[in-house]
Amino acid sequence: MSRIGLFITCVNDALYPQTPKAVVAVLERLGYEVDFPRAQTCCGQMHANSGFRKDAAKLAKSFDRVFGSYDAVVTPSGSCAAMARDQYPGLIGGDIGERVYELSEFLLDHAGVEDVGARFPHTVAYHPTCHGTRALGLGDKPLRLLRAVGGIELVDLPAAEQCCGFGGTFALKNSEVSSAMLEDKCRNAAGTGAEYLAAADNSCLTHIGGGLTRTGGPRPIHYAEILASTA
Repeated sequence: MSRIGLFITCVNDALYPQTPKAVVAVLERLGYEVDFPRAQTCCGQMHANSGFRKDAAKLAKSFDRVFGSYDAVVTPSGSCAAMARDQYPGLIGGDIGERVYELSEFLLDHAGVEDVGARFPHTVAYHPTCHGTRALGLGDKPLRLLRAVGGIELVDLPAAEQCCGFGGTFALKNSEVSSAMLEDKCRNAAGTGAEYLAAADNSCLTHIGGGLTRTGGPRPIHYAEILASTA
């Protein structure tokens, strides 16, 4: 794979530009050339999940036009990667979804790299997000990359597999249930005593981070930013 397109996602574009920059830093450190197509837009996940399939299909077609010439499309989002892989075939057909990879998938399965030369001397707990775990089947891929980081101390997050309660529109349509799930996640995160809580989706980290600002606890961070660190 020689041509890599970076899909940064809406949340990162609007709120967390440091995350896609971290992805570029990691990939370039490994010798890859990364393109950032400026014509990229939303993947259409929220449209599809809300029943607006025609609108989602338009966005999927746009994604296919923008990224269709790349050998691989790398994104720091299990959620958006799952959208392209699972729902694009039914929306527009084609094989673009097969070339979309969450960062840890690309690094481990295709680059064959576990140690990316990072250093992060802090205590970190890891939250496995739902789309990455259940839709993509990432398993321990992000954790394997984190374990190879110099100076890091990983601590276990109790009930790590439990959803944080975000789920995109779920948090809006089922706010009371979402808030109860968030309360559990924040209590468990705070109980680790970790300095940072890492995950593969900034959408979930936004939700958890909002709760942690009220209760106290570790600082949310995308794991790509840890991999990019050489401090």
